[in-house]
Amino acid sequence: MTGHASRRGILKSAAHVAALGALTFNPVGSASAREQSALRAGATSKIDALLRAAVEAGNLPGVVAMAADDSGIIYEGAFGSRRLPDGEPMTRDTVFRVASMIKPITTVAALQLVERGKLFLDAPVPPIEPALGAPQVLDGFDEKGRPQLRPPKRPILLRDLLTHTSGFTYRLWDGKGVKYGEALARIPAKERKNFPPTPLMFDPGERWQYGGGIDWVGRLVEFVSGESLDVYFRQHIFDALGMHDTAFVITAAQQAREASGHRRMPDGSLMAEPRERQMPQHRFSGGGGIYSTAPDYLAFILMLLNGGVGGGARILRPETVALMGRNQIGKLEAGRMHTTSPQFSNDVDFFPGISLKWGFGHMINMQPIPGGRSAGSLTWGGLFNTYYWIDPQKRVAAVFMTQIVPFADPRALGVYGAFERAIYANV
Repeated sequence: MTGHASRRGILKSAAHVAALGALTFNPVGSASAREQSALRAGATSKIDALLRAAVEAGNLPGVVAMAADDSGIIYEGAFGSRRLPDGEPMTRDTVFRVASMIKPITTVAALQLVERGKLFLDAPVPPIEPALGAPQVLDGFDEKGRPQLRPPKRPILLRDLLTHTSGFTYRLWDGKGVKYGEALARIPAKERKNFPPTPLMFDPGERWQYGGGIDWVGRLVEFVSGESLDVYFRQHIFDALGMHDTAFVITAAQQAREASGHRRMPDGSLMAEPRERQMPQHRFSGGGGIYSTAPDYLAFILMLLNGGVGGGARILRPETVALMGRNQIGKLEAGRMHTTSPQFSNDVDFFPGISLKWGFGHMINMQPIPGGRSAGSLTWGGLFNTYYWIDPQKRVAAVFMTQIVPFADPRALGVYGAFERAIYANV
């Protein structure tokens, strides 16, 4: 289905503004409110058309896209199907697997604990497991292919984990990590216990490489707070922001609104994948595995755009939010990843030729994107091609939700980029 759409244009009611975190209305230029409304209505129609066309062309199975500025929601649209070929139509409350878009949430949780003096950015992390307290760095392989390990030059800091500079990597984008896993499998089982399952691929602070550091941050949040991650998120972030559809385990009613995953086939078509089964969970990851909706996630990033306030509650101090949006990796470059498994991810370089840095929880583009976001904007995404951006300069935040693998799908990114340019043409 390709014809279903839901949109509201600009909403300026007091109740809606309060729900978005006490946003204030700032008129654009010198146009009257009526002129602005007409301009936004025309822009809405154009964005509707481009998203509808993307679904009809098979570039997306379905999509929910939303954007907001200081006036409130400036665009929302839902098109296509939750499951090809003939599933229920997309709606604004469709539930998506947002995968690594949990990482900014976990980062916020850790920074709350930093504010309370329970964690420290520049102190060695609590040694809750040998992987953190006594890590080993993979130096290479001997002539027989056995891994060569050594202690790191310094301890792992929370800052390292939050910025993907700890040495922990994901094998999906790390050929050296893949080689380590293969070497480990060849070592006799009785000797394998002498080798860590997840060594550091480099010394802390030496490089940027996307990986499992924030998965470990989730474990630290649980250890320091004494609460499981699902409970901590609910009590300290989600309830305050009204994020009632964001969870590690979703209810039957939420499952009925869930979008299926789809795989991009070699011929460019999309095929629905089997639905995942909901299983009881007792361990939760700070790096992936959460569900959300476009309105829920928009509430979260609007809280960050609003300096840490959302739903009438202060989630983080403004100075902490500012730290999240600053370059925290110095001269290192971030954001470029080479896949080891094309069935799960394409190579990743969202902004070729642009300097990319990492703050706490986000990638930062250091130059403006032509026709789009400002320099200093914040972004990341999830494995199933869900994305967000926050533009502190132009005061715009947006989410783009679909369900496709591999990650960084060129067609999905093309639609996402067109959506972004259409938003900025009218803000």
